[in-house]
Amino acid sequence: MPVIAPMPAARPARIPNQREGADETMAAGTTVDHLTETYRAHYRSLLGLAALLLDDTASCEDVVQEAFIRVHSARKRVRDPEKTLAYLRQTVVNLSRSALRRRILGLKLLSKPMPDMASAEEGAYDQLERDSLIKAMKGLQRRQREVLVLRYFADMTEAQVAETLGISLGSVKAYGSRGIAALRIAMEEPV
Repeated sequence: MPVIAPMPAARPARIPNQREGADETMAAGTTVDHLTETYRAHYRSLLGLAALLLDDTASCEDVVQEAFIRVHSARKRVRDPEKTLAYLRQTVVNLSRSALRRRILGLKLLSKPMPDMASAEEGAYDQLERDSLIKAMKGLQRRQREVLVLRYFADMTEAQVAETLGISLGSVKAYGSRGIAALRIAMEEPV
């Protein structure tokens, strides 16, 4: 009769402790649901942010959608879900910069000048003032425009603007004050 060896004792299932579970959660990044919810909740403000940096609606929508796609593909790097909106804003700013660079290159390669935009025939005061503000904003340096848009349109604090643009708090204050001074001068000039 053959001798049957005893079966080894079954090992109890390993239960991760709380610390290990927390590490796995942090390594996972932000969830798709959280990212989607943040995108939906802040779509209009992200679109407005792009609109102040760019000039046509189609490009703004493209930039905001591309920002969502890029943050979605890199969502594991967003360790703190509360920073999801900051990542989206930063991506919108970066993609807007890239779009402007492509336009400038396209204008340099363009053989004939682009026609000027038609002026508003109705002459509504609000529209004229808005047009002059947009024109004045376009005349600012890139950093000054970005700081003013993030600070006053996106309603971000100076610290948030500094983090978003990757510059110091002092630089945010300097660009902001110089930008406002330049806007005052530009808005006082007769059209």
